[in-house]
This record gives sequence, structure tokens and C-alpha cells, in this order.
Amino acid sequence: MTVSKSVSGNPFRSFIMGGFECADHQNAFGERIDLIVLTGHDRLINEDYKRLREIDITTVREGIRWSHVEKKPFVYDWTQVEDLIIHAHKHDIQVVWDICHFGFPDDLTPLHPMFARRFAHLCRAFVKKYRSLVPDGALIITPINEVSFLSWLGGEVKGTSPYCINQGWEVKYMLMKAYIEGIEMMKEADPSVRIMVTEPLVHISASDSSDPDLCFAAQEKHQEQFQVLDILSGKMCPELRGKEEYLDIIGVNFYFNNQWTLNEHQSIPWDCDPPNPIWRSLSSLVEEVYLQYKRPVVISETSIPEHKRYSWLKMIHKECIKIIKKEIPLYGCCIYPIIDRPDWDFPEIWHHSGLWDIPDPSNLHREIHQESLVALNEFRFNLLTLLLPEEIVITEES
Repeated sequence: MTVSKSVSGNPFRSFIMGGFECADHQNAFGERIDLIVLTGHDRLINEDYKRLREIDITTVREGIRWSHVEKKPFVYDWTQVEDLIIHAHKHDIQVVWDICHFGFPDDLTPLHPMFARRFAHLCRAFVKKYRSLVPDGALIITPINEVSFLSWLGGEVKGTSPYCINQGWEVKYMLMKAYIEGIEMMKEADPSVRIMVTEPLVHISASDSSDPDLCFAAQEKHQEQFQVLDILSGKMCPELRGKEEYLDIIGVNFYFNNQWTLNEHQSIPWDCDPPNPIWRSLSSLVEEVYLQYKRPVVISETSIPEHKRYSWLKMIHKECIKIIKKEIPLYGCCIYPIIDRPDWDFPEIWHHSGLWDIPDPSNLHREIHQESLVALNEFRFNLLTLLLPEEIVITEES
């Protein structure tokens, strides 16, 4: 039985989605990390998609891995992308594509003068390749994942290319220049392409609510997370040619460490009893985004490592129900990663954060995390309870 949410304008096949970790960037030590290879998803894609179908997940996030596709400027190898497309068709899986999750070719950084041009041509080439294989149907693309985080990691703390300090704005500006030029070229090739921007959803708070100056500074910093959305829609930096229609679907990536205090950078815990007074619920943060931009929302990434997975997913599903009850168009929720992943900087350490663990990286065997599966089934049941009969379509499959 497949359950899909029948909401006007919702292009996704399943509300609960799965995301395959597809970062291919250079880490803090300058080493190329290809997580599709490390997790074996490139070799086990058939089995991975079969597992998803068995638990009624029919929409996934995947990345093309720019560094793998374009090893020479403007010369593209689509072999593994074609493999993804073929297996997605075989299992009737809908793919939401990241052109650049994290990672650029060896000869490029966001500050390179050819970065935007190379990226835009890549975007157009991908759309043409995809449409040559799949002429019809929705094509949903995230040009660059988490521009805010990527510009901080590479522009402020030397965590990835271009390994800068105090140049976060410059990196963000050039990433958004490439992002918008990429959209322009994709829309030329196929005007029906839909854009899902995916950005971290964070909360930055003052540690002392009685200090008005600190509260004001914290609110200013909190609002910086929306710069990408404002640039994309043309509200900010209009010279980059953003347009309102480019802000199509807003994906928010929400993790346990997305909230902290301004100066101390102290993480705000999510599971205190009684609740921490400065922790903000997912539903309140999504409502803030929706009231500001009036666009449909997807929880485009969420997970937690180790032993709190059931509690985290339980909280996420309750928050999603709250969002729906507020009549905010929530199009879906993506468990990311759906399969366990190693650490970027220390790949011998595995996070144990997926719906499937990989207990032994030497053989890459997938082992279901039973508590997460229980949480997922409870999530699905509560969605059915909330939305039946008028908004859920149930189909029987042979």
C-alpha cells in the first residue's frame, strides 16, 4: 500500500522522504570525501531503493556529485547519474536532485572567476541529459544545498574550500551568483523545472533575555539565515537577478544542534525536562518562515545520531502535525541521511544517524534501526489519522 498526500500543488510522491548523503567535498584536511562511495550507495542503489519501497518511501534526495561529473571543464560524465535515473524508474522512485550538495571540482572554488559560468553550464547540461531520458513529469532541483552553511564552513572557519576566514559574505555572494545563473540556464532548457532551496533552519538566542542590546544583536544574527532566500527572490542584491518565482519551494534542514546562544555559542538542548525556555519548536520556526515568504515548505533534512533517534523522530512528527494544523502548506519531511554515514573529517567514525545502520563498514551491510522504524510508522499513522479521508489517496499495488 502506498500513501501519498493529495495537496493542491504538491509535486512530491510521498510525504515522508529519504535522503542519501551525497557530499563530495574536500574536508578540513583537504581530503576529498565522497560519501556515496563510502556508504556504498553507488554499488547498492538497487537494494537501497528496494528497501525504501518496502516502507512506502517513494521520494528521495540524491546528488549528482559535481566533482565526479565534471573532471575536465565543460566535459561531463553522466554515467552514474544515468544509473540513478534508471534505478529510480525501475522502482518508481521520485528523485529530487542536488546539483551541488557539498563539493566542487578540484580546479574550482566559489571565489574563482569561472565558478558561476561553470556551474550554470553544468545545470543546463544536467537538465538536458535528464529530459533526454525522462521527457515528462516533475523535475525538482536544488542547485546548491545549504549556501548559508557552506559559506560559513568555507568562508569563516576554513572547514572546506576555499578555506577562508572572515570571508563568509564573499563566499555566499558568489555561491548565490552561481545559483541564480544556474536557474536561468535550467529554465532556458526546461521552463517547467521547479526549484527547492534548502537552507539550515536555525535559532540564535541571547543567553540573557534581560539584556536588550544582547537580544537585539541575537535577533539580527538570527535574521541572517534568510539572506539566501532574500537574494534568490530578488529582495536583496538585485544585481544578481533573483526573482520571486525562483523562491518556489522552501526546504529547511533542521538538526538537534541548530540552536545556540549568540556570544557563547552554547548549544540549546532540545530534550530538557522541563523544556529549555529558549529552545524554539520546529513548528514555530517554520511558521516564521511561512509568514515571511508565503511559500510551501519541506523539512528537507532531519536526523540525530546514536540513541535518541526514536525521541527525535517522534518530536519531528508531532511538530509536522502542528504545522499542518496551522494550515501551513507542508509538502513533506525528509529523513536525512536515510542510511548511516561516516564523519567528514574523520571518516573512520560513523554517526549512526540513519534509518539503516552500517555496523561493519568493511561489508556495508544495512541493518534497520528498529526504534527509528517504529517512529516512522507512528508518524505515517498519525498523518493518516489527521488527513483522511479527503486529503489522502491510498493505492493498492501488486
